[in-house]
Amino acid sequence: MARLTNLNRFRKQKARAEKRARADANAARYGRSKAEKALEEARAEKAARLLDAHRREGRGGGKDGGKDEAERPD
Repeated sequence: MARLTNLNRFRKQKARAEKRARADANAARYGRSKAEKALEEARAEKAARLLDAHRREGRGGGKDGGKDEAERPD
């Protein structure tokens, strides 16, 4: 007598294998290591510090509302 097979089980196994393969491909394409993430974060922080260091004070509506020293009332 022939052995019965459950086709649902084979269909689900095939779907899982395809999903796993797609996930592995995406991880290789888009995934970054912890070191790469840390390096990118450090570069962004350095760029922000550099930009802040070149900011002009007293212009553009800071705490003093953009007024220069001579324009402030006593």
